[in-house]
Amino acid sequence: MGKIYCMIGKSGAGKDTVFSSLMKRRIPALAPVVTYTTRPVRTGETDGVEYHFTDDAGLAELEAAGKVIEKRTYHTVHGDWHYFTCEIDISQNTDYIMIGTPDVVDKLYEHYSADDISVIWLDMDDGERLKRCINREAQQKNPNYSEVCRRFLADEADFRPERMEKYSGMRKVDSSVDIDIVVSETEHLIVTDRISH
Repeated sequence: MGKIYCMIGKSGAGKDTVFSSLMKRRIPALAPVVTYTTRPVRTGETDGVEYHFTDDAGLAELEAAGKVIEKRTYHTVHGDWHYFTCEIDISQNTDYIMIGTPDVVDKLYEHYSADDISVIWLDMDDGERLKRCINREAQQKNPNYSEVCRRFLADEADFRPERMEKYSGMRKVDSSVDIDIVVSETEHLIVTDRISH
């Protein structure tokens, strides 16, 4: 049986950077789970890398086929954007890594055994994180700072302490330090966990 490593963190905590770096390091038998979204592609993103980009019709088709295991809808200033995960086959010996949210983790726990899921929380100071989000948005063709604010406030609700306490065995990584240290620490956690199971 394989295992799913789910990296979570508030917006701007460095999840995409750590994920990309881990993929470049090619940790043996660690396959990426690319989730889906109906939101527009951001500058620098590639379909099938950061997300599978689709539309409402594509989502409806996957739901009708019973492939969607979790879905989140964000009511943005541009309308509803859906983010969702399709079934992951862990029946073989392949371990997977993905980026998620606490909502994703909850649905993974419902769909799989808790032993099949390992949660890694990239955490950093909110002030530093907000600066990162604003700087990232400023690089977009049409910056949308109201969306940055919406995501920031939504994260506060999603990552409330009483919710995070229920993820037994969750590992936390301080992502406010040098990114190479964050990547190395995250890789070490995964490699150590894989040896133990």
